[in-house]
Amino acid sequence: MNEMRFGVRLVSTTGFALLAAITGALMMVGCPQTPAPGTSFRDCSNGCPEMVVVPQGRFTMGAPRGEEERENWPAERRGYSVPQHLVTFRHKFAIAKFDVTRDEYGQFVAETHRPDPADSCISPSPAGTFIETNGNWHSPGFPQTGRDPVVCVSWDDAEAYASWLSAKTGHVYRLPTEAEWEYAARAGTTTARYFSDNPAEVCRYTNVGDLDYSEQHPGDSGANRGCRDGYAFTSPVGSFPPNQLGVYDMLGDVMDWTEDCSNANYNGAPADGTAWLTGDCSRRVLRGGSWDMDLSGARSANRRIRSLTSHRNTTLGFRVARTL
Repeated sequence: MNEMRFGVRLVSTTGFALLAAITGALMMVGCPQTPAPGTSFRDCSNGCPEMVVVPQGRFTMGAPRGEEERENWPAERRGYSVPQHLVTFRHKFAIAKFDVTRDEYGQFVAETHRPDPADSCISPSPAGTFIETNGNWHSPGFPQTGRDPVVCVSWDDAEAYASWLSAKTGHVYRLPTEAEWEYAARAGTTTARYFSDNPAEVCRYTNVGDLDYSEQHPGDSGANRGCRDGYAFTSPVGSFPPNQLGVYDMLGDVMDWTEDCSNANYNGAPADGTAWLTGDCSRRVLRGGSWDMDLSGARSANRRIRSLTSHRNTTLGFRVARTL
């Protein structure tokens, strides 16, 4: 059977759903395609996240010309997400439907007897600056439920969780590559976000720095004061609608660690969706928006490139990927 190709410039935002339907039809006539794109699964009942199958295909990665300026992204942070380049995935992979939750991370800690970190966790302050706190993953300094995304976890912590999950299930779990993350986040779209770009509507779709956040952080002049999403800090995963692939919270709640080393732009980036493992590997790339960001940060192309692997922050979490 010829390889399917999924070009995001050539399809509508329903492309992933259409591809899943076609794949299902092929399965009915005897063409083996298990697991089918868009379907979800879980490899264990205690601590294993629910995973969504992402189809093979290709997409244009990065910010198009003019997006950062139009979104009023700070000038000193522009240029990280260029040049745009074509990435081709020749195999399916799976990505977590939700960010890893406190309960899921707690299962890992309980089974491995992992001690609490001795260093501090960074958090936004009411004055709008970032300060060091004595917070940790189970006590970040604000209320959370077991279904909230785990925060105050470093890249090293996330790697340890993925290694534990691999040993527990017998499957290869890891952090997603930058390309996998953006491919899954865009879910066939080419706009700045997979949901509305209208600032007045963004609170329907994601947890960002809104009026609720602003009331707790009055010194942050960059907050989006055009709407309320109902949360001043993190929100339980799945509180907002999923994207077209069925993955939740890709552009809000918490930023996600990825496998890739820090590089200032995409010159020389892999074109096959693999992790970029050259550059400054003492720092790893974070993707997505978070509960403290204004709308300009909650974009599919936005990347944060200078975070040390030991860095912990109340706005940072992670989700895992699985090789299929």
